Parts: sequence; C-alpha cells; structure tokens
Amino acid sequence: MVFHDPYTQWVVEQERLRRRRRRTRLVVGVALAVAVAAGLVLYSVDARDVPAAAPSADAGGTTASASPGAATLPSGAPSALPSLLALPVVRPEQAFPERAVRLADGSRYERVDLATTTECADGMSQELATVATHGQGCLRLSSALFTDAARRSQVTVTVVSFRRPEDAWLVFGMASTDPVTYQVVSLDPPPGAGLPTVPPGSAGVFRRQATVRSVVFANGQWGDGSETREARLTAETEGLLKYVDDKVAAYEEGRDAGL
Repeated sequence: MVFHDPYTQWVVEQERLRRRRRRTRLVVGVALAVAVAAGLVLYSVDARDVPAAAPSADAGGTTASASPGAATLPSGAPSALPSLLALPVVRPEQAFPERAVRLADGSRYERVDLATTTECADGMSQELATVATHGQGCLRLSSALFTDAARRSQVTVTVVSFRRPEDAWLVFGMASTDPVTYQVVSLDPPPGAGLPTVPPGSAGVFRRQATVRSVVFANGQWGDGSETREARLTAETEGLLKYVDDKVAAYEEGRDAGL
C-alpha cells in the first residue's frame, strides 16, 4: 500500500510516467505463443511437486528476492507444455471481457478504458522495463481502467505477457521485492468518461499476481486523491486483480482453449 511516507516515491513516479505516455487504444492482435505455469505460476500440480525455494505468488506480493538472470523453471512443469506453448498470447478482450463487472462479493465496477501495446516499456518504469527486456522479452502489455459503482475509485489492472514463463517469473519477483521501483503505469480516465484525473502525489494501493507466462498488476487510487478508506480501496484493488488473474490463468492453462 502507498498510504504512508515510504511510498511517496511510488506516487511521484506514477505521475511522471503517466504524463510521459498515453497508451495506444485497443489494437487487438495475435502475438506468438503462450507458456505454461511453473513455480509461482498457477497451474494444477500438487504443492509437493513445486521446489521449496520457489517464491509464492500471493496478492500481497511478498516473495523471495530475485535478480536478473536468476529465474528458472521448476522441475514440476506440466506435461501439457508443448500444447500450451502453441496458444497465442492472451488478448485484451480475453483478459478484460466485460464492460460491466460484478465480483463474487456483489461489488460492481465499470470498465472505462482499455489499452494495449507491444511496446511494453511504454507502460513501465525504466527499471521494470530493463528487467522485462531480459531473456526473450515481453510480447504484449494490456491495461484496463475500472471504477466502482459510486465512480469514486480508479483501479488500473495491467497484464504483461512474456515469451517465456521464466521471464515473467523474474519480473514478478523483482516487482514483489521492490514494488516502488518496479512498477507499471496507471491509466488516466479518457475524455468523456466523467471521471477526474487523480491528483498528483495521491496515495494508492498496488498488488500483483503471476499466472503462466504473464504478470498481472493492479494499481488502485481514489479519484479525488483521498487517503481515507484504505481497507475499502485495498479490497477493490485485490478483487479486480483476482477477477483478471482468474481469466488470464484459465486461458493460459488451456482451460478456456479446451486443452
């Protein structure tokens, strides 16, 4: 969470990055292949098959430290790897299929913006972009901006997809150990959305999750920049993260592709 002084750098960096670029509007395309789940990635193997040293992919983002070049796949990688690798990379309309979203807790959200690019560095801090280009690199970065029924919150959920699972794993590890430095950019509301631009320096909540060959990030802020109702904003941010992560995981694990 970024409601306190140690995270002032994060909100300042968000403002610098969001002024630097506005992502390309939805351009749906097919990019290469999708990889399988491994280690902290969410695939269906018994927990005993995953090496004890593998970091945990929890929504809070705490994990063992990682360094560029250190990520490798665990020995428990599923046998379906070849067929999963044949899938196209997850598309934005698969990750964010609904304009009106209702979560399991009954909360409702509207998707007010959708953007995607193959120039992944445009949607990242410089430090994260450097890590993302390690290995075989990033294929696609897609983001959606959601607001709650009262139109008070603004939560950007971003899916960053890689050629190889181990490259996604590396990015997840770095972002988890230092989320202030290794961050993605929040979307501003588009013209006509009827939402304010979050004031510079506003506090926020950020989370991330790993699934197959992608990392899913969620950045949540109140539209008026308020630092109150932290627990509510955290719940909204984590709920939307899970909503998108579940859809990306289902696709990348082959469950939505009939594999």
